[in-house]
Amino acid sequence: MRKILGYGEDALTLWALKHNLNAILDYFNDKTAPPSCLVFYRPSFGRSGGKNSSEFGEFDAIIASSENVYLVESKWDNLGKTKNYKDIIKPVQRLRHDILSWYLTHWDKKYRNKWGDFIKEQKLHYQEETKKRNMPGPATLLTRNLEFVLGELLKHCKGFSGEDSIKNVLLFFYSKKKPGIKTKERKDFDLVFINYSTEVTDRNFITLD
Repeated sequence: MRKILGYGEDALTLWALKHNLNAILDYFNDKTAPPSCLVFYRPSFGRSGGKNSSEFGEFDAIIASSENVYLVESKWDNLGKTKNYKDIIKPVQRLRHDILSWYLTHWDKKYRNKWGDFIKEQKLHYQEETKKRNMPGPATLLTRNLEFVLGELLKHCKGFSGEDSIKNVLLFFYSKKKPGIKTKERKDFDLVFINYSTEVTDRNFITLD
């Protein structure tokens, strides 16, 4: 019988998306059944890019329930070895969440296959909100990826109501003691803890089947 094992932060994220999605849904009192959610695992929007780049990096996951869209960053305790959780969310990660949140609240189906119109109408506002970042051109791979992800998320999240429906999530995996991560260190991110200690093998690999 096939068996898939993984190790570390990425494997833990995939395991949680497959087997423990209710940890996120329950935290937000989201009544959507996990099998009814749409999940993107490690969706990429190019590299994080430079000062004026249109690329803004890769999320660990994006989840759409019928009620909310969850933008997820994952961290783990490295088998209990990591002690310093100061500034756990980096500025580039905050900017990534701000950028996709902006797209989610300003793009809609009227712009499908009309990215040029979207740029023309929204570019100045976008740059004001995102530290003068540029929007990708109509014929780029980034634009195609964005249009697909935005379209699928908004189609799936029937109750989407703008910013109130977007949740920034720090998914933290721990194996021993739940770490003390202060609110001021994560600001606008909601912290969801998952204990993975009972799920790993004796060599600390996790089953992904």
